[in-house]
Amino acid sequence: SFILSRGIGPHGSVWNERIQLMNSPSTAFNLRLFSYSISDADPVNIHKQRLLLWFSHLPREEKQFGGYFSPETMHVEPLILKRNPEDGKGLSTSPYKGNASVSHALTVEQLFDGSQSDGQGRGPNVLLYGAVGTGKSTVVRKLVLDWCAGSVLSQFKLVLPFSCEDLSNLSKSTSLRDLVGRKYVHLRKTAFVNGDGNQAREVLFIFNGMEKMNLDFRIGSTDLCSDPNEALPPAAIVVNLLRKYLLPEASILITTRLSAVDYIPKKYVSRYVQICGFNDPDRQRAYFTSRLLLQSGEKPNKEAESLIEMLYLNLQKESQLATACFLPSYCWLTCAILHLLHFTDVHAPIRTLTGIYTSFLGLNFEGEVLATGDASSQEPQTSLMLYVVRTVGKLAFDGVTSKRTSFSKKDLEQWIGGQTKTDEELQQLAVFRTDVLDFFLVPCVERNKNLTELDDKRYVFAVPAMQDYLAALYVVLGENKSAMEKVTNQLSVIIGQAGEDVTALLSILSKFLPLRIFAIFNLVKLFPKLFERVSSLSRGRIANTMAAEMFRSEDSFNEDVLDQVEQSLLGVQGPQLQQEDDTGPFELYPIFKGGLLHYGNRRLLDQLGCSIKSSTVAQITHTLKKQLIKGSRLVLPPTELMDLLVLLYELQNPQLMAEVLQPIKAIKLSTVRMTPLKCFVLSSVLDCTPSTFLLNELDLSSCHITPELLPMLWPAFHHTRSLNLQFNSLGPESCALLRDLLLGPSCTIKSLQLCDNSLLDSGASLLLDALPGNKSLQKLSLMHTGLGDCTALKMAERLSQHTGLQELNVAYNNIGDDAALTLADACREHPTVHTVHLYLNQLTDAGKRSLHIRGVPQKKGGRRVKTLASVTEGSDISEDWHPILNVIGKNSLLWERERVREQLRVFLKDLEWGRQQHHSFWKKLHFHRVESVVRKTLRMLETSSTTGTTPASK
Repeated sequence: SFILSRGIGPHGSVWNERIQLMNSPSTAFNLRLFSYSISDADPVNIHKQRLLLWFSHLPREEKQFGGYFSPETMHVEPLILKRNPEDGKGLSTSPYKGNASVSHALTVEQLFDGSQSDGQGRGPNVLLYGAVGTGKSTVVRKLVLDWCAGSVLSQFKLVLPFSCEDLSNLSKSTSLRDLVGRKYVHLRKTAFVNGDGNQAREVLFIFNGMEKMNLDFRIGSTDLCSDPNEALPPAAIVVNLLRKYLLPEASILITTRLSAVDYIPKKYVSRYVQICGFNDPDRQRAYFTSRLLLQSGEKPNKEAESLIEMLYLNLQKESQLATACFLPSYCWLTCAILHLLHFTDVHAPIRTLTGIYTSFLGLNFEGEVLATGDASSQEPQTSLMLYVVRTVGKLAFDGVTSKRTSFSKKDLEQWIGGQTKTDEELQQLAVFRTDVLDFFLVPCVERNKNLTELDDKRYVFAVPAMQDYLAALYVVLGENKSAMEKVTNQLSVIIGQAGEDVTALLSILSKFLPLRIFAIFNLVKLFPKLFERVSSLSRGRIANTMAAEMFRSEDSFNEDVLDQVEQSLLGVQGPQLQQEDDTGPFELYPIFKGGLLHYGNRRLLDQLGCSIKSSTVAQITHTLKKQLIKGSRLVLPPTELMDLLVLLYELQNPQLMAEVLQPIKAIKLSTVRMTPLKCFVLSSVLDCTPSTFLLNELDLSSCHITPELLPMLWPAFHHTRSLNLQFNSLGPESCALLRDLLLGPSCTIKSLQLCDNSLLDSGASLLLDALPGNKSLQKLSLMHTGLGDCTALKMAERLSQHTGLQELNVAYNNIGDDAALTLADACREHPTVHTVHLYLNQLTDAGKRSLHIRGVPQKKGGRRVKTLASVTEGSDISEDWHPILNVIGKNSLLWERERVREQLRVFLKDLEWGRQQHHSFWKKLHFHRVESVVRKTLRMLETSSTTGTTPASK
């Protein structure tokens, strides 16, 4: 698998952490490759074991894939192409081609074949170059691990990997032998690098990230040196190794980015090879399969198999995702997001979308500065990530504000480097365009059909959500300053730097200058306060804009943001809505702005050179809280309400969550497709509220909830009085958890609706076991759950053990006359039950009449229990005919249509017989009205049968 790991050299500071990996299952198989112990006297064997430990270490971001695993067994080799030195870089455009030729493809083993020998005993210098994210560090990492295992490059007895970033930070001169001994203490006495004989021909030096060093091959700047014991600056050692003055027999592998290929003169490079990532869907599928399907080593998960299949279909469509996934790093991002969306569980650490994108940028750009290769420059280095925000982020922000997802070359010229003036700025821009720009922006492959051939080539963000993220980062960092803010900021900095000098000067001149001149100095002192005031207004504006973007009415027609993210990765199955390709909802934009306020993300961004001050966060949060509380009082559509919950979850601020939820009395998420992540978000947000916080209703009907999701919703269930779980995919096993919920000492549920779940008698039996111990339940709805007579009889028996139940709905089941009469008698004898629903069961006309009689009080002043069995009660129309037909009308297209039609015909027969028993015109008119409603429902059923339509449940 592709592992994003910046450092290539061993660092003593993390040795203790890495040594612990010896006990982890993921590295155990590697350690077994060696039969000797670490105390073996052979320094090369010790070296292999140390390298194995160092390079087996995985960054913390890999823990989200289920803990430590074995990347060596899951590695997918990126495409490596041979390049002739005469071709130069040849890198003015992205190396990705949809039909890239692989005739010059090489394996890592072929990089150092015998054909590279120059006939003079000098080892080859191989230059491996590629764009950001193509997998250069990963290839080196895999090469080192395979050499330790003895599977590749057996011609080299010693492999010495170095990080050029580490070497560039060494300030003192040192010899080659001391440099090797400093990095690898166990090799201090080895003879491979002492220059004697030809032993160096069995040594391979690896220098990863050569763009981090300022190599100067001019004789006047870097002296020639052939003595491994002579002290030189680290850059001079590397230059002399490449010149073949120092250990000429040694082989060298250098990795670098595109912009630095010319740093090494061509005469010192034996072979140019370009790493081109995953150039076809099959390589991409192999990667996704290893990450999502084989990571646990257990039996393949069917859900993971389905995800991979949908992902592969989307890649084969030449979708925008396929273009992005040419870079293995974007494959990693895709897997991380899919893992978050579909494999979140209660035991996993807290992860957010914002956190994944922040980690992704950290893995690719942490510690990166925008170097120009000028060693003599004394100017402070610019953080590469901050440069990205000020250029690409500015473009992203313009796209969000103008509702555009694609950009022309003119747009890129305007927003990325359009205001550069100095030579240094132009040089930085050239490096940025060569190395980094293609990482974020790729050619648009999903062109709008309305565009003509004369239109400019369009560019889009590699993944759509990256535009939202960078635009949000641009805003939260305060880069979209107004003219007033820019002026006051500059004055504040100038006055702050000269503050002490101004005070000293005033104390001297106060004896000579008139008072009116001091007024000018006092005005100058006010500018820092003015700047603070303007900044405060700006932070308030950010918070107000975030809240306004969360509650836009036009977004209520869109799917929730998590579904939008999933569709961007898996594609849209079935017919798609017609819309312009160049527009987007950008609903992730305010959510990312909220997520960037979280301390964990701010800490990672600070390491990238993008600092968000705590005072800024406090002011934005304070204003945002007021706006969100105001907005939460609105009646939001289910998808928008889900987005609000996602925003609160991304903020990771428990106090803010609790205060925003306080005014909310109902959470209605009906028809929202609940996934593990959405369930986790809902429970996490509600779990931040006080134990006394209760919703009047938690509506999760028609949400595709399965038994596996119920445990994740457990915390949410404890914060509601009415729980609606109807029209889901719950089975008998789900009732065990619901039983435990009702038996809990702090259970607050008064209404439980489980209609249209296949609970069957076995599940209902478990649920009824909770009645004796429950004190809160007042309404229980088990309509269309597959119940039979045995459940009805058990229910009649258990009713006497529960004193609070008021309404019982067992309509549309398989209950016969005798069981229904027994249940009706138990309800009549119960002190609080006032309504029982029994319509659409297996009842005869005689049974219905008997049920009507049983519901009538047996003595004067006795309780009347509504027994809803039909639209008629004897020869009269039931006073509850409308609720019965309303329920049937809403759900008839989702139920077994023939059975519903049969029951409706029975209703018509009952109505016709009842109408004939009356001579009153008004009575007959009432019967005709009810008959018309029944006939309308019948016609709707027959029409839907011919057209085959099935509307969403209600």
